[in-house]
Parts: sequence; structure tokens; C-alpha cells
Amino acid sequence: MAASSSCTHVFVAVNDVSLHTELSMALPEARVLHAESAEGLLRDTRSFVPDVVLLSADLPSGVALTDVFAMLRSRAEHVHTRWIVMGQRNLGAFLQGGADALIAPGTPAVAVATLLKTHLTRVRQLREVEERAHTQQARLDAWAHEERVRDQLVHMLVHDLKNPISAILGLLDVVLEDGKRVPADLLDLLRLSREECQHLLHLAVNMLDVRKIQAGKMRLNFTTLFAPKMADVLSLAQGDVGVGLAERKLILDLPTAASPLHADPEILRRIFANLLSNAVKHTTRGGAIVISARESNGQMQWCVQDDGEGIPAEDIPNLFSAFEQSRLTLHSRFDTGMGLAFCKLAVEGHGGRIWVESERGLGSRFYFTLPFIQEEEDDFVEVLSN
Repeated sequence: MAASSSCTHVFVAVNDVSLHTELSMALPEARVLHAESAEGLLRDTRSFVPDVVLLSADLPSGVALTDVFAMLRSRAEHVHTRWIVMGQRNLGAFLQGGADALIAPGTPAVAVATLLKTHLTRVRQLREVEERAHTQQARLDAWAHEERVRDQLVHMLVHDLKNPISAILGLLDVVLEDGKRVPADLLDLLRLSREECQHLLHLAVNMLDVRKIQAGKMRLNFTTLFAPKMADVLSLAQGDVGVGLAERKLILDLPTAASPLHADPEILRRIFANLLSNAVKHTTRGGAIVISARESNGQMQWCVQDDGEGIPAEDIPNLFSAFEQSRLTLHSRFDTGMGLAFCKLAVEGHGGRIWVESERGLGSRFYFTLPFIQEEEDDFVEVLSN
């Protein structure tokens, strides 16, 4: 892209006026200005920021020309200016001072013009790159600001929702515990209300945790999980799901003895709760949900399987993305898709991976892996060998 004459300036600070004239004709795309002395160059470059300066080492000056050159180079507005020195004296000092090129006196104007064009092109390209960088940085700053505002909004929203939802859950539990005083038809409605409140609480917490993990602000509290502790985690996860799980047939197919896992028990509880809630959402009452596990290649592979309607193939690639969910569902309940997004980020945070296999009408199988504690196993082997 050619620069306009209003923004491209070349200063020719030489004694030879004819060279200035020839360069003006050879560089029609630039405004070529002439300075007859070092003082004139200092004065004129305050009015026009030069793209290229052709400076004669023999230019008249009341002070050392190398000092004038250093003063010009130090100006912030000259950061992109290219400096070409013509002469035979003090060339080492000019090179040390930052001269971009040296040419001998008497060099033909055509050759000088070619050199000036080359440097003009470089200056123009550098400024275009810098302008694009500034534009991208401005966009990045705007995006970062939007992300901070969004995080603050989500954080405030979730915390404002958690307290009243927890209070409602507590009141419903009190009423349900004294179920004899409540008519049977109302008990079903109360149980359904509690289930929906629990679901709403899960949505809010998942939304906050997904944002935390994406921002790198959630730290996992890893601990050693033996089989009894894993059983406790699964039991707590089942309790988090609500009465909907009690209306399905839950089958546990777990190994009687397994190597200890390296995981955060609270986050693992949330992973199972989300996968179980997802299975409940896609199965009818009386349907079957199976949790199974097996050791494979130094890790534990878990599977949460249901016999629901299955997931269309076109929905699977984006299933673990926030605000994505299968369009095919047996229930009309709204879901943000944050539960599966949380599972993906949490499993990957443990060093594992998660995926799904499903066919229409044949249910779904959600798999995820968790690594064993290799370091402790190695230590145990070392102790035995001693």
C-alpha cells in the first residue's frame, strides 16, 4: 500500500541542492524536504516527522554533527526513522550512533533514490505491522475486560442464587421429614420441587466452576483415594442427584480391589453427580443406569451408562462444550450444558480424558479415565525390595 505524500517525509540534509532536486523527482510518492544546516534539520524535524533522513557528514553545523545526530535519534517520535549517512568522516561514530546505511559522496542520484525507496518501504511496513499490533492489542484488552466483567457477573449471580436456593432446600427437607402431616398428593409435588431446586443449585455451581477452571483459578486438592473412600464419593454423588435417581435402577459394577487413585474427592463427587444427573435426564422412570470401572494401562476407566433414548451423532462433537446439549431429550427441563463442560475440564485437570459413545435408541455410555498414584506404587516397591 503506497503512502500518501501527506504522511511520508524524506529529509535531504546535504550541501548539494541539485541532489535534493533530483531526489524530489525520483520520489514522487514522498515529500522531499531540504535542510541546508544541522540547525535547520533540528528545527524542521520538529514540524515533520521524517521517515528517512539522508545526512551529509559535511553538513554545516555549529556543534559536532555526531552530537546533532545523537539528539535526533533520541527523540521518541523518530523511533521508526531510517538514517542514511553520506560522507567519509566519522563514519564509525555514525554507525555506533545507529546509522542504518552509509553511502559514499558522489553516489549517483538514481542509486541514492533506490536506497531511499527501500528504506521507505521498510518504514511503511514496520508502521503497518505496529498499527495491526496495536489494533489486536486493543481488541485483546477489550476482550479481557469483557471476560472480567462476565466473571464478576457470574460470580455475583451464583452467590446471590446459592443462599436462597439452599434455604428453600432446607425448608423442603424439613417438610418432607415430617411427611405424615402432608397429604400424599402434595408429597409428590414437594419431592419434585426439591429435585428441581437441587438441579437449579447444580446449574449455578457448575456455571461458576466452569468459569473458574477456564480461568485457571480452581485448584484441585489431590489426595489418595482407596476403594472405601471411592465408595463414599459415589454414595455422596448419588445423594446429590435427588429423587430422580431413586426412580431408576442403579447398578454398581465395581472391582472388589483396585489401586488407589490420585484425585480431588469433592471434584470427583461432582463429576459423578453430573454424569448421573445427565443419565436421569435421558431415561424414563424405571430405566437402568450402570456405573462400572476397570483398570486399563495404568489408570482407572469409569463408565456411566444409561438405557435412554441415546444422543444423535451430530450432537456428540459439541456435547462437552458450555451451553451445548443434546437436542433429543425425554424431558423439557432447561439445561445449560455446564454439567458436562465441568466434567470435561475437571477430568482433564486430573490428567484423564472423557468421551461418549451413543446410538439412537440404545442409550449412552460416558467414559472417563483417572490415573493411579504411580509415585506411591514405586515407593512401595522400593520398600519391599529393601
